[in-house]
Amino acid sequence: MATEERAETTSPLDDVMEDIRRELVRRVAADDRDANRDVYDALEDE
Repeated sequence: MATEERAETTSPLDDVMEDIRRELVRRVAADDRDANRDVYDALEDE
């Protein structure tokens, strides 16, 4: 399986970089929601 193969070839550095990427995406999404709160609230009300 591709996921098993990828897991075998990742280094500790790859794992750390993936964690950093995930955290950056989470923070950017949270900042976007905060900056555009009125848009998100309007979409929830539809």
